[in-house]
Amino acid sequence: MIALKRLAASAPDFAASLAELLSFESAQDPQIDTTVAAILADVKQRGDAALLEYTKRFDRVAAGTAGELEISRDDMQRALQGLPATQRTALETAAARVRSYHEKQLAQSWSYTDEDGTRLGQQISALERVGIYVPGGKAAYPSSVLMNALPAKVAGVGEIVMVVPTPGGERNPLVLAAAAIAGVDRAFAVGGAQAVAALAYGTATVPAVDKIVGPGNAYVAAAKRRVFGVVGIDMVAGPSEILIICDGKTDPDWIAMDMFAQAEHDELAQSILLSPDAAYLDKVAASIERLLADMPRQAVIRAALEKRGALILVRDLDEACDIANRIAPEHLELSVADADALLPKIRNAGAIFLGSYTSEALGDYCAGPNHVLPTSRTARFSSPLGVYDFQKRTSVIGVSPKGAQRLGAIAAELARGEGLTAHAQSAEFRMKKNHG
Repeated sequence: MIALKRLAASAPDFAASLAELLSFESAQDPQIDTTVAAILADVKQRGDAALLEYTKRFDRVAAGTAGELEISRDDMQRALQGLPATQRTALETAAARVRSYHEKQLAQSWSYTDEDGTRLGQQISALERVGIYVPGGKAAYPSSVLMNALPAKVAGVGEIVMVVPTPGGERNPLVLAAAAIAGVDRAFAVGGAQAVAALAYGTATVPAVDKIVGPGNAYVAAAKRRVFGVVGIDMVAGPSEILIICDGKTDPDWIAMDMFAQAEHDELAQSILLSPDAAYLDKVAASIERLLADMPRQAVIRAALEKRGALILVRDLDEACDIANRIAPEHLELSVADADALLPKIRNAGAIFLGSYTSEALGDYCAGPNHVLPTSRTARFSSPLGVYDFQKRTSVIGVSPKGAQRLGAIAAELARGEGLTAHAQSAEFRMKKNHG
């Protein structure tokens, strides 16, 4: 039997129980942080030499020079050409959908002229060079390549540099093929904190980037935290999460498998179901028991469900939406007859999946929207990765002679109020009609 938590929103201690369920120790392990700090400092100081040593130690890859760790564009193309037709078609179709969706996000520069003839606007420009980290330890993630590289490509980023660990020297052909499809410019077979350091500080071989995106293990997350400010980062992601709101009309086997799909990521992943139908919760629990035995990763799924999973009985769907906003999940499935009726009630979620046929797994791979999403309740204030993460906004101001008179008086008044005389006079000099 799976010891899956059963909660009721009507219980007097529900708030405390929910808080305990959601609690996740996101503070960095001091030992990991110390190790990462040393690696970052070493790569910053010794560059390629340090990168080679760490790659040999952690990935068991012995290279004579850092250049040997580079994966050429020819290597990527060969990997693509060597794929079975079904895999290549799946990758290319997913890439086309992801690219099409993100093209809708592309921001454009704009400006306007006010009544004094002063021009004001915003100039949009792409980042010059970004690094994408692709996990390559326990599993390979070609979907992660597409989701991180394609928005950067759509944004117009000048150069995309990919790093991916290759334990034992094994280079995953799906990952390399995805890099070819997504337009990755350079790639290196390095991973861990040392790869983050190389991207942030640059070495003789690995170019320094302006921003680092992509998921990784605890060491990668710690490294991204530490280099933020030297470079930009997308986010520091926590364990994967799914919250399902169901009216009791969806096949319980479907819901059980959706919960498994998150739980199989790792033991800290979270799967929660909210429903106003107690009998339906029993049916889902029975489906979980029956289906788990056939799961290759059943030990991981069981651990995740018992540690952080739950079936929660709510009064009605409105209460389910209120709880969902409190949880602010990474993925939210509205598996109900009229999902559109609930959609306006949801304020906090990384991605929302409408209706019983919209499995979260489709969002992971090929629906189109990005699967890099805010976790650990950060959907309250942050958004999915997108084209906007690879574009910068620069303010543009062009003051006319007439505008200098009017705006100068305002600026001088405020500057003197702050005790900044030079500011005031800088504006006032341009108010003297005969000046210059």
